[in-house]
Amino acid sequence: MKPKQLVERLKLELPNPFFTWQHDQKTDRVRLHHTELNKGMEISLPEILAKYEVTKDKAIHAVVYTISQTFEAMEQESLGLEKSTSHIFPVIRSTSFPIKSNEGHDFIVTDHTAETRIFYALDLGNTYRLLDVDMLEQLNITDLEVKEAARFQVKKLSTELKEDHVAGNIFYFLNANDGYDASRILNEQFLKEMRVKIEGDMTLSVPHQDVLIIGDIRNEAGYDVLAQLTMHFFTVGKVPITSLSFIYEDGELEPIFIMAKNRVQKENKEK
Repeated sequence: MKPKQLVERLKLELPNPFFTWQHDQKTDRVRLHHTELNKGMEISLPEILAKYEVTKDKAIHAVVYTISQTFEAMEQESLGLEKSTSHIFPVIRSTSFPIKSNEGHDFIVTDHTAETRIFYALDLGNTYRLLDVDMLEQLNITDLEVKEAARFQVKKLSTELKEDHVAGNIFYFLNANDGYDASRILNEQFLKEMRVKIEGDMTLSVPHQDVLIIGDIRNEAGYDVLAQLTMHFFTVGKVPITSLSFIYEDGELEPIFIMAKNRVQKENKEK
């Protein structure tokens, strides 16, 4: 399939009379604009075509779903659907994640660690939208109210865990698949309760958005297992965050490097 054919296929799959399509043949990117909402998004044709070579129609269906969900979220916002603060949650991202929206507006963010940053999301059901400064005015809410609401809401998320015992160590996995698994690392009460339960070193890992790994590391082999676990999850996650883990002690997170021969070295905070 060629880029022009892909564009025509997407037009057939998304027969919305309010959509206009602009195909930049030099970059093979398409700007999809919704004339009624006066909002748009860009898609990269080469990325879709590469996936199409492997998964065929599944790749088409996936991008159609993404486009539909994105514009559905935009439509809800444009209709003045002002969600209460009970729909605002924190989202953990890598520090390399863009801090501006596609429209150039600054996202609402808070520093977290040298490896991670906190963003804030308006939950829309099947998807969520990262909050930026432009949306604050639309939703009639302040930056401070967003952050306070998120801190409160993260405490309401389920903390059900699965556990696995490896080489005398215990690993707990939180994987609710609600889009906020890594966000549980911000639930201080939950972390304090786990610290009391854990006998060895308590480690926290957020290799990607959809998992939080808590380690009860009781021997040197446990750190080797932890390194393998976090790297595996980091490479397979849809939204990777960091392959580094953190030591949790006295309410503080200290990034660590797991070195050769089972040696563990704390990361320099000045990084």
